[in-house]
Amino acid sequence: MSKNIIITGTSRGIGFELVKLFAVAGHKVLALSRNEEPVINLKFNNVTTFPFDLSDEKAYKKVKEFIDENWKQVDVLINNAGKLLNKPFAETSMQEFESVYKTNVFGVAELTRVVLPFMKSNSHVVTISSMGGVQGSMKFPGLAAYSSSKAAVITLTELLAEEYKNTSISFNVLALGAVQTEMLEEAFPGYEAPTTALEMAQYIFDFSLNGNKYYNGKLLQVSNSTP
Repeated sequence: MSKNIIITGTSRGIGFELVKLFAVAGHKVLALSRNEEPVINLKFNNVTTFPFDLSDEKAYKKVKEFIDENWKQVDVLINNAGKLLNKPFAETSMQEFESVYKTNVFGVAELTRVVLPFMKSNSHVVTISSMGGVQGSMKFPGLAAYSSSKAAVITLTELLAEEYKNTSISFNVLALGAVQTEMLEEAFPGYEAPTTALEMAQYIFDFSLNGNKYYNGKLLQVSNSTP
C-alpha cells in the first residue's frame, strides 16, 4: 500500500538514496532540501520537491500547504537533514553554534510540529542522529556544535514519544556511525567508512516502514565502526 513520506536533506548522501528507494517502491515522496536539482533530475512522477531551508521560518508554511492541498495525511517523516561544523571550539562563534542548532535541532522540532497534525495512528517519525551525540560514545575534537546538537534530538525524540503516547504515533531516533557520504568526508577527511550511503538508506527505509511496530521513544545505535 502506497504511503506518504517526507524526507529532509535529499540533495545528496543518505537522503538522496532514500528518495529513490521510496519512489521505486511506489510511495509518494515529498523531498525537502535547499538544493532541489538532484531530485528533479530523477524525474519520478511520485516525488515532489521544492527548495526548503530548515532554518527559514517561512519555509514551513509551504510544507503545510502542500500536505493540506495534496495529501491530507503523512505516514512517515524522516528528519535526515543535518548541518556539520568542524572547527575548534575556541574559534566557534555564537552565530556558528546557533546556525548548527537551527538546522539540527530547531528545524527538526519545527518540521515535526508542523507535520504532526497530519499524522494518524501507526505513523512514524524517524530522526537521524549520530553516534557522536550518544552519551558515553567516542567523541572527536572540532565537533562540539554538531555532536551536541545530535544529542539534543535524541532527548527530543524521547520527550515526543512520551507526550504523544496516546496517539499511536511512534518517534524513534537512529544514531548512525560512519557512512561514506560527503558529510563524513567534511568531518573526517580521507577516512573510508565501511558502510555506503545506499546500504544505510536501505536500513532506514525498512526501519521507517516497520520499526514503529517494535519501537517507540527509542535510540538505536546503527554503527559498526568508530568514528
